[in-house]
Amino acid sequence: MSKAVRYRRFGGPEVLELQEIPEPHAAPDEVRVRVTAAGLNPMDWQITTQPDMAARFGITLPAGFGSDFAGVVDEVGAEATGFATGDRVFGAAIGRSVADFVLVKTPAATLWRTPEGIGDEVAGTLPVSGLTAAAALAAIGLRTGDTVLIGGAAGGVGIFAVQLAKLAGARVLGTASEGTFGFLRGLGAEPVAYGPGLADRVRALAPEGITAATDLFGREAAETALKLGVAPERISVVADGPAPPPGVRKTGALDAGPGALERIADAIHSGEITVPIAATFPVERIREAVTTQAERHVHGKIVVTL
Repeated sequence: MSKAVRYRRFGGPEVLELQEIPEPHAAPDEVRVRVTAAGLNPMDWQITTQPDMAARFGITLPAGFGSDFAGVVDEVGAEATGFATGDRVFGAAIGRSVADFVLVKTPAATLWRTPEGIGDEVAGTLPVSGLTAAAALAAIGLRTGDTVLIGGAAGGVGIFAVQLAKLAGARVLGTASEGTFGFLRGLGAEPVAYGPGLADRVRALAPEGITAATDLFGREAAETALKLGVAPERISVVADGPAPPPGVRKTGALDAGPGALERIADAIHSGEITVPIAATFPVERIREAVTTQAERHVHGKIVVTL
Protein backbone atom coordinates (compact mmCIF):
# COMPACT_ATOMS: atom_id res chain seq x y z
CA MET A 1 0.00 0.00 0.00
CA SER A 2 0.98 3.64 -0.48
CA LYS A 3 -0.35 7.07 0.49
CA ALA A 4 -2.07 9.70 -1.64
CA VAL A 5 -4.11 12.83 -0.98
CA ARG A 6 -7.56 12.41 -2.50
CA TYR A 7 -11.06 13.86 -2.25
CA ARG A 8 -14.52 12.41 -2.87
CA ARG A 9 -16.53 15.65 -3.08
CA PHE A 10 -15.77 19.19 -4.13
CA GLY A 11 -15.06 21.74 -1.43
CA GLY A 12 -12.40 23.45 0.65
CA PRO A 13 -9.39 21.95 2.46
CA GLU A 14 -11.74 19.90 4.64
CA VAL A 15 -12.48 17.52 1.72
CA LEU A 16 -8.83 16.47 1.37
CA GLU A 17 -7.98 13.05 2.83
CA LEU A 18 -4.66 11.24 3.14
CA GLN A 19 -5.67 7.75 2.02
CA GLU A 20 -4.02 4.35 1.84
CA ILE A 21 -4.23 3.11 -1.76
CA PRO A 22 -2.76 0.13 -3.64
CA GLU A 23 0.83 0.85 -4.61
CA PRO A 24 0.94 1.75 -8.33
CA HIS A 25 3.54 0.23 -10.65
CA ALA A 26 4.95 1.43 -13.95
CA ALA A 27 3.35 0.12 -17.15
CA PRO A 28 5.73 -0.87 -19.97
CA ASP A 29 5.88 2.70 -21.35
CA GLU A 30 5.94 4.48 -17.98
CA VAL A 31 8.34 5.47 -15.26
CA ARG A 32 7.40 5.67 -11.59
CA VAL A 33 8.61 8.57 -9.47
CA ARG A 34 8.90 8.28 -5.71
CA VAL A 35 7.72 11.76 -4.74
CA THR A 36 9.57 13.64 -2.01
CA ALA A 37 8.18 17.17 -2.42
CA ALA A 38 5.15 18.79 -4.04
CA GLY A 39 4.77 22.55 -4.48
CA LEU A 40 1.26 23.96 -4.19
CA ASN A 41 -0.39 26.28 -6.70
CA PRO A 42 -3.67 28.21 -6.56
CA MET A 43 -5.02 26.00 -9.34
CA ASP A 44 -4.72 22.96 -7.06
CA TRP A 45 -7.26 24.13 -4.51
CA GLN A 46 -9.32 25.93 -7.15
CA ILE A 47 -9.85 22.58 -8.89
CA THR A 48 -11.10 21.03 -5.64
CA THR A 49 -13.66 23.81 -5.18
CA GLN A 50 -14.80 24.36 -8.79
CA PRO A 51 -16.30 21.39 -10.67
CA ASP A 52 -16.20 23.35 -13.95
CA MET A 53 -12.47 23.93 -13.59
CA ALA A 54 -11.91 20.27 -12.70
CA ALA A 55 -13.79 19.24 -15.83
CA ARG A 56 -11.52 21.39 -17.99
CA PHE A 57 -8.59 19.29 -16.81
CA GLY A 58 -10.49 16.02 -17.23
CA ILE A 59 -10.68 15.45 -13.47
CA THR A 60 -13.64 13.51 -12.09
CA LEU A 61 -14.47 12.35 -8.58
CA PRO A 62 -12.95 10.69 -6.67
CA ALA A 63 -9.76 12.52 -7.54
CA GLY A 64 -6.16 13.01 -6.52
CA PHE A 65 -4.64 16.36 -5.61
CA GLY A 66 -1.79 18.61 -6.68
CA SER A 67 0.19 19.36 -9.82
CA ASP A 68 3.92 19.88 -9.22
CA PHE A 69 6.30 17.31 -7.77
CA ALA A 70 9.93 16.29 -7.41
CA GLY A 71 11.53 13.00 -6.48
CA VAL A 72 13.47 10.01 -7.80
CA VAL A 73 12.66 7.54 -10.56
CA ASP A 74 12.37 4.14 -8.87
CA GLU A 75 10.71 1.98 -11.56
CA VAL A 76 11.20 2.00 -15.32
CA GLY A 77 8.91 0.09 -17.67
CA ALA A 78 10.49 -2.24 -20.21
CA GLU A 79 9.57 0.09 -23.10
CA ALA A 80 10.02 3.42 -21.28
CA THR A 81 12.54 5.90 -22.67
CA GLY A 82 14.53 8.87 -21.46
CA PHE A 83 14.97 8.03 -17.78
CA ALA A 84 16.72 5.47 -15.61
CA THR A 85 16.23 4.21 -12.09
CA GLY A 86 17.84 6.64 -9.66
CA ASP A 87 17.36 9.75 -11.79
CA ARG A 88 16.35 12.81 -9.76
CA VAL A 89 13.44 14.43 -11.56
CA PHE A 90 10.72 17.05 -11.26
CA GLY A 91 7.51 17.41 -13.19
CA ALA A 92 3.81 18.13 -13.39
CA ALA A 93 0.92 15.68 -12.98
CA ILE A 94 -2.32 17.60 -12.63
CA GLY A 95 -4.63 16.05 -10.07
CA ARG A 96 -2.20 13.48 -8.70
CA SER A 97 1.13 14.89 -7.53
CA VAL A 98 0.63 14.79 -3.75
CA ALA A 99 1.17 11.06 -3.39
CA ASP A 100 3.96 8.65 -2.60
CA PHE A 101 4.22 7.71 -6.28
CA VAL A 102 3.46 9.35 -9.63
CA LEU A 103 3.38 7.42 -12.91
CA VAL A 104 4.56 9.26 -16.02
CA LYS A 105 4.14 8.00 -19.58
CA THR A 106 7.19 8.27 -21.83
CA PRO A 107 8.38 9.95 -23.91
CA ALA A 108 7.62 12.54 -21.22
CA ALA A 109 6.80 16.17 -22.02
CA THR A 110 6.19 17.03 -18.36
CA LEU A 111 9.15 15.41 -16.61
CA TRP A 112 12.62 16.90 -16.35
CA ARG A 113 15.90 15.94 -14.72
CA THR A 114 16.71 17.92 -11.59
CA PRO A 115 20.05 19.72 -11.95
CA GLU A 116 22.69 19.00 -9.35
CA GLY A 117 22.66 21.62 -6.65
CA ILE A 118 18.87 22.13 -6.70
CA GLY A 119 17.01 20.45 -3.86
CA ASP A 120 13.72 18.63 -4.30
CA GLU A 121 11.76 21.24 -2.32
CA VAL A 122 12.78 23.91 -4.84
CA ALA A 123 12.46 21.66 -7.90
CA GLY A 124 8.98 20.64 -6.78
CA THR A 125 7.77 24.25 -7.12
CA LEU A 126 8.90 24.91 -10.68
CA PRO A 127 6.67 23.46 -13.42
CA VAL A 128 3.31 25.27 -13.18
CA SER A 129 4.57 28.59 -11.79
CA GLY A 130 7.77 28.72 -13.83
CA LEU A 131 6.12 27.85 -17.13
CA THR A 132 3.22 30.23 -16.50
CA ALA A 133 5.60 33.10 -15.76
CA ALA A 134 7.66 32.35 -18.85
CA ALA A 135 4.54 32.20 -21.03
CA ALA A 136 3.15 35.45 -19.61
CA LEU A 137 6.33 37.34 -20.46
CA ALA A 138 6.79 35.69 -23.85
CA ALA A 139 3.23 36.67 -24.81
CA ILE A 140 4.10 40.36 -24.49
CA GLY A 141 7.49 40.11 -26.15
CA LEU A 142 9.33 41.44 -23.11
CA ARG A 143 12.70 42.91 -23.99
CA THR A 144 15.60 44.93 -22.63
CA GLY A 145 14.59 48.49 -21.82
CA ASP A 146 10.92 47.73 -21.15
CA THR A 147 9.17 49.05 -18.06
CA VAL A 148 6.70 46.30 -17.18
CA LEU A 149 3.85 46.29 -14.70
CA ILE A 150 3.31 42.86 -13.10
CA GLY A 151 0.01 42.33 -11.31
CA GLY A 152 0.19 39.94 -8.37
CA ALA A 153 3.96 40.15 -8.27
CA ALA A 154 4.39 38.58 -4.82
CA GLY A 155 2.46 35.40 -5.64
CA GLY A 156 3.75 31.99 -6.64
CA VAL A 157 3.92 32.89 -10.35
CA GLY A 158 4.92 36.47 -9.65
CA ILE A 159 8.18 35.57 -7.94
CA PHE A 160 9.32 33.91 -11.17
CA ALA A 161 7.90 36.60 -13.47
CA VAL A 162 9.65 39.39 -11.58
CA GLN A 163 13.03 37.70 -11.71
CA LEU A 164 12.70 36.57 -15.33
CA ALA A 165 11.75 40.11 -16.34
CA LYS A 166 14.79 41.50 -14.52
CA LEU A 167 17.02 38.95 -16.26
CA ALA A 168 15.58 40.12 -19.57
CA GLY A 169 16.74 43.65 -18.79
CA ALA A 170 13.37 45.19 -17.93
CA ARG A 171 12.44 47.59 -15.17
CA VAL A 172 9.77 45.89 -13.04
CA LEU A 173 6.87 47.51 -11.19
CA GLY A 174 4.93 44.94 -9.18
CA THR A 175 1.50 45.27 -7.58
CA ALA A 176 1.12 43.82 -4.11
CA SER A 177 -0.09 44.57 -0.59
CA GLU A 178 2.12 46.91 1.41
CA GLY A 179 3.14 44.07 3.71
CA THR A 180 5.03 42.44 0.84
CA PHE A 181 6.91 45.52 -0.35
CA GLY A 182 10.21 44.58 1.29
CA PHE A 183 9.93 41.04 -0.07
CA LEU A 184 9.38 42.35 -3.62
CA ARG A 185 12.28 44.78 -3.41
CA GLY A 186 14.47 41.82 -2.50
CA LEU A 187 13.47 40.19 -5.79
CA GLY A 188 14.29 43.32 -7.76
CA ALA A 189 10.83 44.83 -8.25
CA GLU A 190 9.59 48.31 -7.40
CA PRO A 191 6.40 47.64 -5.43
CA VAL A 192 3.15 49.52 -5.90
CA ALA A 193 -0.02 48.98 -3.88
CA TYR A 194 -2.93 47.49 -5.77
CA GLY A 195 -6.46 48.89 -5.48
CA PRO A 196 -8.19 52.17 -6.37
CA GLY A 197 -5.79 54.79 -7.66
CA LEU A 198 -3.31 52.26 -9.09
CA ALA A 199 -2.88 54.21 -12.33
CA ASP A 200 -1.89 57.36 -10.44
CA ARG A 201 0.61 55.44 -8.32
CA VAL A 202 2.16 53.85 -11.40
CA ARG A 203 2.45 57.28 -13.07
CA ALA A 204 4.23 58.59 -9.99
CA LEU A 205 6.72 55.72 -10.06
CA ALA A 206 7.23 55.79 -13.83
CA PRO A 207 6.32 59.26 -15.17
CA GLU A 208 7.88 58.31 -18.51
CA GLY A 209 5.29 55.55 -18.81
CA ILE A 210 5.18 51.76 -18.87
CA THR A 211 5.60 49.74 -22.04
CA ALA A 212 4.20 46.32 -21.13
CA ALA A 213 2.18 44.52 -18.47
CA THR A 214 1.17 41.08 -17.33
CA ASP A 215 -1.64 40.39 -14.86
CA LEU A 216 -1.15 37.23 -12.83
CA PHE A 217 -4.18 37.76 -10.60
CA GLY A 218 -7.41 39.32 -11.82
CA ARG A 219 -7.63 42.11 -14.38
CA GLU A 220 -6.66 45.27 -12.47
CA ALA A 221 -3.09 45.54 -13.76
CA ALA A 222 -4.18 44.83 -17.34
CA GLU A 223 -6.91 47.47 -17.24
CA THR A 224 -4.50 49.95 -15.65
CA ALA A 225 -1.94 49.35 -18.39
CA LEU A 226 -4.57 50.04 -21.06
CA LYS A 227 -5.55 53.24 -19.25
CA LEU A 228 -1.89 54.28 -19.29
CA GLY A 229 -1.65 53.79 -23.04
CA VAL A 230 0.03 50.39 -23.33
CA ALA A 231 -0.87 48.62 -26.57
CA PRO A 232 -3.20 45.62 -25.93
CA GLU A 233 -0.81 43.21 -27.66
CA ARG A 234 1.82 44.09 -25.04
CA ILE A 235 -0.46 43.04 -22.17
CA SER A 236 -1.11 39.46 -21.02
CA VAL A 237 -3.36 37.85 -18.40
CA VAL A 238 -3.16 34.36 -16.97
CA ALA A 239 -5.73 34.08 -14.20
CA ASP A 240 -9.13 32.50 -14.73
CA GLY A 241 -11.86 35.08 -14.78
CA PRO A 242 -13.69 37.41 -17.15
CA ALA A 243 -12.54 37.57 -20.74
CA PRO A 244 -9.64 39.98 -21.10
CA PRO A 245 -10.13 43.30 -22.91
CA PRO A 246 -9.94 43.09 -26.71
CA GLY A 247 -6.42 42.47 -27.96
CA VAL A 248 -5.02 41.50 -24.56
CA ARG A 249 -3.35 38.10 -24.66
CA LYS A 250 -4.58 35.29 -22.39
CA THR A 251 -1.94 32.67 -21.75
CA GLY A 252 -0.83 29.90 -19.41
CA ALA A 253 1.79 27.26 -18.69
CA LEU A 254 1.00 25.21 -21.80
CA ASP A 255 2.02 28.18 -23.97
CA ALA A 256 5.59 28.36 -22.67
CA GLY A 257 8.18 27.88 -25.36
CA PRO A 258 10.55 24.91 -25.69
CA GLY A 259 13.32 24.90 -23.12
CA ALA A 260 11.68 27.53 -20.89
CA LEU A 261 11.78 25.42 -17.75
CA GLU A 262 15.32 24.21 -18.40
CA ARG A 263 16.45 27.85 -18.64
CA ILE A 264 14.73 28.66 -15.34
CA ALA A 265 16.39 25.67 -13.67
CA ASP A 266 19.77 26.77 -15.02
CA ALA A 267 19.20 30.29 -13.69
CA ILE A 268 18.38 28.88 -10.26
CA HIS A 269 21.47 26.72 -10.35
CA SER A 270 23.64 29.73 -11.25
CA GLY A 271 22.08 31.89 -8.53
CA GLU A 272 20.38 34.32 -10.93
CA ILE A 273 16.91 33.28 -9.69
CA THR A 274 15.97 32.42 -6.13
CA VAL A 275 12.87 30.47 -5.08
CA PRO A 276 11.60 31.65 -1.69
CA ILE A 277 10.03 28.75 0.22
CA ALA A 278 7.52 30.33 2.59
CA ALA A 279 6.71 27.12 4.48
CA THR A 280 6.90 23.34 4.26
CA PHE A 281 4.32 20.93 5.64
CA PRO A 282 4.42 17.14 5.97
CA VAL A 283 1.71 15.48 3.89
CA GLU A 284 -0.18 14.61 7.06
CA ARG A 285 -0.87 18.37 7.42
CA ILE A 286 -2.17 18.80 3.86
CA ARG A 287 -5.29 20.69 4.94
CA GLU A 288 -3.22 23.22 6.87
CA ALA A 289 -0.85 23.61 3.92
CA VAL A 290 -3.71 24.30 1.49
CA THR A 291 -5.39 26.71 3.90
CA THR A 292 -2.14 28.65 4.27
CA GLN A 293 -1.60 28.79 0.51
CA ALA A 294 -5.20 29.79 -0.25
CA GLU A 295 -5.07 32.73 2.16
CA ARG A 296 -2.52 34.34 -0.21
CA HIS A 297 -0.61 36.01 2.62
CA VAL A 298 2.56 33.94 2.21
CA HIS A 299 5.68 35.33 0.57
CA GLY A 300 6.85 32.55 -1.73
CA LYS A 301 5.94 28.92 -2.29
CA ILE A 302 4.26 26.37 -0.04
CA VAL A 303 5.72 22.86 -0.24
CA VAL A 304 4.31 19.55 0.95
CA THR A 305 6.90 16.88 1.82
CA LEU A 306 6.38 13.13 1.56
